Amino acid sequence: MKTGNGLVDVHAHFTTRDYIESAKAAGRVEPDGMPEDFWPQWTAEAHLDLMDEAGIARSMLSLSSPGLHFGNDGAARSLAREINEFCAGVVRNHPDRFGQFASLPLPDVDGSLAELAYCFDELGAHGVALLSNHSGVRLGDRRFEPVLAELDRRAAVVLLHPTTCLGHEALSSGRPQPMIEFLFETARTVVDFVLGGAAERFPHIRLIVPHLGGVLPLLAERIELFRMIDGASADRTTVAELLGRFYYELAGTPSKTQMAALNSIAAPDRLLYGSDYAWTPREHAIHLLHTLDTVLADEHDDWRALTTANADALFADSPALSGAAGGAEHRGLDL
Repeated sequence: MKTGNGLVDVHAHFTTRDYIESAKAAGRVEPDGMPEDFWPQWTAEAHLDLMDEAGIARSMLSLSSPGLHFGNDGAARSLAREINEFCAGVVRNHPDRFGQFASLPLPDVDGSLAELAYCFDELGAHGVALLSNHSGVRLGDRRFEPVLAELDRRAAVVLLHPTTCLGHEALSSGRPQPMIEFLFETARTVVDFVLGGAAERFPHIRLIVPHLGGVLPLLAERIELFRMIDGASADRTTVAELLGRFYYELAGTPSKTQMAALNSIAAPDRLLYGSDYAWTPREHAIHLLHTLDTVLADEHDDWRALTTANADALFADSPALSGAAGGAEHRGLDL
């Protein structure tokens, strides 16, 4: 996937009217504690307009929290197929501007395996988007091993996205989860993925951690200390080394302090750009992009070129883009 000088946005979201209505009917009227009118009314035309203004060459579209499983496996399978077909249609209509991260009906493992195969092999998806927990089951849980094993076999790109966790009412003190809790939820999930062994059992999964890693970079040394106290083998792969294998996208509220923390676990070739549009409104997405220009000015001669080159390498090296998981004719990519 060659994108020239434009940015590649790996954290870009879409919605559909039917999806929003399905979520509301399932009780998700206020998404993750945000007001009802915060639901974004996404269109490809508005997204392309933002991309043109921001200098974004390609956006990898994904569904965000609250996901699509609202308690019924059959309904979730149907909604996943509807959502994935819609997104694939957007990519077909704009093959040079959009890519697709497929949605899976987890925690339904069998349904997710079937949808995963369909999205890679028939729709030509470029990766999948998974939530930090699905009905309370975290990404690295043994119950999800068949899905993780298949993603590992395909060396799939996986965008992690935080979502509301069980017990959020007490944790968030009534505030919207995206304000504070999402950053901790990301850390909990990635720490569990590492300490539970999934990161080492499935080393070919290309995991993208969102929002500059949340609070994760601040915890790496502390987690390693407790592993030592617990008697971990001296020749083990360290927490920092395992975290350094992941990719980290820069959506959120970047600052020099946050970047210094992220740099402690992520090398420059692991950084990717993310806007978080359309859940981050257009004017804020543009403002945060210019903030990155300021924050990263002293660290990188051209952070935009750096993250674009990283994205090109990430996706060009994926079997899903090289023809192993579906024909390039479905994707319309410049391979």
